[in-house]
Amino acid sequence: MTLVILYYFLIAIMIVGIIGELLPAVPGMSLILIAMLVWGFVTKFAGMGVALAVAFVILLLSLGVEFLASYLGAQKVGASNWSQIGLVVGLLAGIFGLLPALPIGGPIIGLFVGPVVGAFVGEYAYRRDLELTPRLQQSLKVCVGIVVGTVIGHVAKAMLATAAVIVFIVTTWPNLSSVISYQLSVISYQFSVFSYQVSVFSFQFSDLSSLFFN
Repeated sequence: MTLVILYYFLIAIMIVGIIGELLPAVPGMSLILIAMLVWGFVTKFAGMGVALAVAFVILLLSLGVEFLASYLGAQKVGASNWSQIGLVVGLLAGIFGLLPALPIGGPIIGLFVGPVVGAFVGEYAYRRDLELTPRLQQSLKVCVGIVVGTVIGHVAKAMLATAAVIVFIVTTWPNLSSVISYQLSVISYQFSVFSYQVSVFSFQFSDLSSLFFN
C-alpha cells in the first residue's frame, strides 16, 4: 500500500501548488509538475502522457497570464506607455533581485511590488504636465489597475493549475485502482499462506502433544 500512500501525498502536494498560484512565496504550477514527475518515475510514466502534456502547456501559459493580466489592468485605467515600460522594468528588477529587500517577505514580495512601483514611477514621470494631486491620483489609479489585474491573473493561474490536477487524477486513477487490486490480492495470498502455516503448526503441535501425553 506504499504506492497508494505516495499517490495521496503527491495529490496533497499538488493542492499546495494550487494554493501557491494564489499566494506569493509559495511554489505553484512548478510544484504540481514536480509531483507529477515523481509519480511518473515511480510508475514508469504509465498513462502519464496526457497529464504531463497538459501540465507543461499550463506551466507555459501561467508564465504569461499574470503579466498579461497586469498589463490589461493598467490599460483599462488609461495607463500611458511610460507606466507600461515601468511595469516591465519593475518586473525584471523583481525577478533579478534588484529591488531593495523589504522588511516582510524579502525579495519574493519585491517580485510582486516591483511592477506596481515601476508603473507608478513611469506614470508619474509621464504626467508631469499635471498638478501634483491629479498627477498622484492618476499614478495611483494605474497601480490599482495593475493590482486588480494581478489578482485576476493569480485566480486564472489557480484555475489552470486545478485543471492540470484534475487531468492527472482522471488519467492516473484507473492505473492506481489496478495497483490497489493487485496489492490487495497479494495481501490476501500472503494471509492465506500465513493461515495455512498456522494450521500446519497447530496440527504438528497437536501431534506432538498427543505423543507427549501418551
